[in-house]
Amino acid sequence: MTQLVTRVDERLVAEVDELIAAGVVSSRSEAVRVGLSDLVDRHRRAATARRIADAYRRLPQTPDELTDIDDATSRMLDEERW
Repeated sequence: MTQLVTRVDERLVAEVDELIAAGVVSSRSEAVRVGLSDLVDRHRRAATARRIADAYRRLPQTPDELTDIDDATSRMLDEERW
């Protein structure tokens, strides 16, 4: 496993230590791993969302497709046990 070295301000260290005390993470290292993983995941999801939105802008849904979606949603709601 590769080691990363960084500096953070005391306020952030104190907040991470509070997360450790609360049992959210087991260590400062785990907090950094979780934070970096979340950052990468958030970036990946945002890039995917941009690609999807761009595709819909290039090829918008037709009125018939939108009607089909509305009909499917209505059927799904009708099947719901309220």
